[in-house]
Amino acid sequence: MTAPAIADNVPLPSRESALQPWSDPQAGLDTNATDRYAGTMTKHMPQYHEFFNPVLDALRELGGSATNAELEEMVAKLMQLPESIVEAPHKDTNATEVGYRIAWARTYLKKYGVIENSQRGVWTLTQAGRDTPRVDTTEVRRHVKELATPTKAGEGGPTTAVHDEVDEAEDAWEDAVLSILKSMEPAAFERLCQRLLRESGFIEVEVTGRSGDGGIDGRGILRIGGLISFTVMFQSKRYKDAVGSSVVRDFRGALMGRADKGLIMTTGRFTAEANKEATRDGATPIDLIDGHLLVQRLRELGLGIQTRTIEVVEVDTAWFEKV
Repeated sequence: MTAPAIADNVPLPSRESALQPWSDPQAGLDTNATDRYAGTMTKHMPQYHEFFNPVLDALRELGGSATNAELEEMVAKLMQLPESIVEAPHKDTNATEVGYRIAWARTYLKKYGVIENSQRGVWTLTQAGRDTPRVDTTEVRRHVKELATPTKAGEGGPTTAVHDEVDEAEDAWEDAVLSILKSMEPAAFERLCQRLLRESGFIEVEVTGRSGDGGIDGRGILRIGGLISFTVMFQSKRYKDAVGSSVVRDFRGALMGRADKGLIMTTGRFTAEANKEATRDGATPIDLIDGHLLVQRLRELGLGIQTRTIEVVEVDTAWFEKV
């Protein structure tokens, strides 16, 4: 993954000045996040650095923490991005261009010290982030560019280079698995989903795969605590592009009166409208598993994916100089 270009030869403020609390230049106006972006709907794809402050605002709107999906949805809402922008794909991948650029924005903000993430992928505001409503985008880019310069031996601290948080290897293995899944025969992919459900605690999992059954590929029972059970019908499809709301509506219509819940698993991704349709009030709930969640679950269960720990040795040259 290639890092976005950072502008050079631009007068830059200090990091301290960039971390000063933000004040609206139009005194007297409400400065909450919703009002701040009112009337700013754009028809062009924002640059990655244009997401810096919206990401911070979105985290505040969500109570100071959020998953990647929650963050992207709130940013799009605050910036009033049209669906054509939100759903634009990033090259030939399952990711959207907006999601890709927000990922870079998160990376820069993390290196700048205003946000952090847990191993479970939940992003939170640091104390600096809570104290800094707005950041200077130029200063953030300069700061990260300076971090990217390898430390010279003898200047103190271990000799290490700062690497991008958007890990190329992480993206590569996901893309490799998705490529395999998309090339599988439909029946094989259904069997894989059957195995995944069994490994996840479902019982009596059957693959039906009957044509003309409203997209239902199988059923299973999820028992909780040995006392309560739910009948779940699932659909497993190898989609290359986005899955729209019509797929969710048709699937729900097919399982009405036949199951307590529905589950759609795909190698693609779901549109914002599909996600809304899946959780519509008064309708049978449907859980959505996109390509990213699918490969992550396969990794957690060790199905076709193995992980290993690599030991990294660093030499602290400054320590030896003090001997």
